Amino acid sequence: MENRSEARKKIMTILYQMNVYDKNKMNYNVDDIIKEVSEVESEFIKETVYGVITYKNDIDNLANKYLKNWTIDRLGNTDIAILRMGIYELMYTDTPDIVCINEAIELAKEYSDDDVRKMINATMDKIYHSK
Repeated sequence: MENRSEARKKIMTILYQMNVYDKNKMNYNVDDIIKEVSEVESEFIKETVYGVITYKNDIDNLANKYLKNWTIDRLGNTDIAILRMGIYELMYTDTPDIVCINEAIELAKEYSDDDVRKMINATMDKIYHSK
């Protein structure tokens, strides 16, 4: 069984893909994208992806409230995916807060540039302190 960090990379990829399709107004089937990215059936991946979809507006509003002079839709698709997943986990799951924040920052270190990583870090931190 894969660990949660590996699963989060897959979730990031799935959310990234959905974002690209949304921006290009293309239709897609969420389950198909999940299957493409993750061969192994994973409850965690499915729950997180569908959770982000369900709470997307609330997540984006929260992100926009704390992104300094910026909005989530101006970020790159990868950064949007990381931030949405991080906020979802922080607000709607019982994953420990520190884990949600660290995992988002680790992904940002690997896939985002330094300024965006700092932005994600600051945003997650402010949301955490507002809880």
